[in-house]
Amino acid sequence: MLVFATSQPAFAAGTIAGTDIQNIAEATYDGPSGPVTGQSNTVTIKVDELLNVTVASTDGGDVSTSPGFVGNVQKYRVTNTGNGDEAFALTANVASGGDDFDPTFQKMVIDTNNNGVYDPGVDADYIAGTNDQVISPDQSKIFFIITTTPSGVANLNRAEVSLTAVAVTGTGAAGTTFTGAGQGGGNAVVGLTTASGTASGFLAVQSVTVALTKTAVISDPFGGSRAVPGSIITYSIAANVTGSGTMNNLTITDPIPAGTAYEIGSITLQTAGLTDATDADAGNYNGTRVSVAAGNVPAGQTRTVTFKVKIQ
Repeated sequence: MLVFATSQPAFAAGTIAGTDIQNIAEATYDGPSGPVTGQSNTVTIKVDELLNVTVASTDGGDVSTSPGFVGNVQKYRVTNTGNGDEAFALTANVASGGDDFDPTFQKMVIDTNNNGVYDPGVDADYIAGTNDQVISPDQSKIFFIITTTPSGVANLNRAEVSLTAVAVTGTGAAGTTFTGAGQGGGNAVVGLTTASGTASGFLAVQSVTVALTKTAVISDPFGGSRAVPGSIITYSIAANVTGSGTMNNLTITDPIPAGTAYEIGSITLQTAGLTDATDADAGNYNGTRVSVAAGNVPAGQTRTVTFKVKIQ
């Protein structure tokens, strides 16, 4: 009876590079004085390193930008699908061709604290050949590409930005072998990914503008619409957002005109009454002006603010 035994940890990428697979055959037979056991020599095979990598854009869709915007952030995941610890060299391409514009490359950044969010001043700039990241088998690392959008782009223009990762040990056609270059002293063998991966993400220009239209309605003490002392003026400011995308943190502010006094508690947003205090709701009056935080307003929508003053 021959017995073959080996036990190794299982990984999606396969047995870890540099692992020695050892095998001893055993034979037993009946001798004159009873059972006899004999063993073969030990055969040791060192597992070579398989060089494989995949790259994916993880933004979940286009990243919004605007003309002249500095600091677009796009996120990519590099995964070592080989079976050994491997360093990967990265390059960014902002001029793929076939898109609407080319952003200006600023830098590539390593997600140093592994939280999946770009943290300026915390995450380290990537410098090819200096801090190429070593990624363990079946593990991933997040990288960010930071760019600037040209000022002359048009609404809805798109730009392709790609990241390429290559194994530092080497690349080539599947099966290409680098003798003795694998983890643990074995060979390094290029896998089906050619030890190189590329993924693209897109910037999309979403240019939003706001037009303010202000009107006034007068109500005098005699039931008419004459501007006399004691008359109430109701001001209405309509903020119309156009373009594409969303206008973030829109705030509408209006000073109380000379010769008038603000009517306490008269601020509304979309006809809903707001308080004058600086508190949880969107409106406030500070003694000289009214202000309303209209929030994030998608293009194609309007936010209307009203308030009242009395002519002195």
